[in-house]
Amino acid sequence: MLITLRNNLSEIERLASTVMQFGRENNFSDKVIFDLNLALEEVVNNIISYGYQDKNEHQINIHMELEGAELELRVEDDGIPFNPLEVPEPDINKPIEERQPGGLGLFFVRNLTDKLEYRRVKDKNIFIMRKKTQDR
Repeated sequence: MLITLRNNLSEIERLASTVMQFGRENNFSDKVIFDLNLALEEVVNNIISYGYQDKNEHQINIHMELEGAELELRVEDDGIPFNPLEVPEPDINKPIEERQPGGLGLFFVRNLTDKLEYRRVKDKNIFIMRKKTQDR
């Protein structure tokens, strides 16, 4: 399944609705659907908020492909090059006033999914998240 979004935060609601419908059609648990929506919301929000240096309309493509009991979510955008795997994990054991700002969203993405990949191909960021669709 392909979902094409505009770089507008209002599109996140449509994305969540589509993910919920896809999850229901494929018998995902509420927890798996919640995890998928939270991870995608974080990634897409970051792309829209920080990925573009102009005010033009851009497309963000999200491919959802179920392979047995694993879902592949591939997010493609034409924003500035950004490898989220290079963002260091925040030290969540430090008091909040001693932590560096940022990075918590990607911390959630790492913990809500099972495997992450990134590559830059033909001026596009391609971020792949894999998630087992069976509750553990």
